[in-house]
Amino acid sequence: MVDVGKKAPTQRWARAQAKVRISAELFSKLENDTLEKGDAFAAARIAGIQAAKRTAELIPLCHPLPINYANVEISREAPDTIRLETEVRTFASTGVEMEALTAAVVAALTIYDMGKAVDRGMVIEEITLIEKGGGKGGLWRRGMK
Repeated sequence: MVDVGKKAPTQRWARAQAKVRISAELFSKLENDTLEKGDAFAAARIAGIQAAKRTAELIPLCHPLPINYANVEISREAPDTIRLETEVRTFASTGVEMEALTAAVVAALTIYDMGKAVDRGMVIEEITLIEKGGGKGGLWRRGMK
């Protein structure tokens, strides 16, 4: 584990995403909240937030951090994609990009779990860090030079 004890705590944040490509039938069931297992979007939000808080238990050598804020936004990109965007914030000596990425992946896995009875061919893709900020590194944004 890297020693971050000498780094000054600062406000840090990260945003990440995952996309789940799904069938038209599953898209319709998600749109109309008619899945047999229940509200997949509510479950994915809670699962993603919980995953952000437990990242250090899942990723070896990842620092446990006090999470001040975690959120999962879900959008439908017709005709066949669900986009899960996460944001995590802390005041700490190291960043929260792993927490944001873990939240995105677990939220996507939750959509898969809740929809697999309808569509086993779903694809989880574009697991991506969108931006991170804070600390001496400042702002980093995908596509920024």
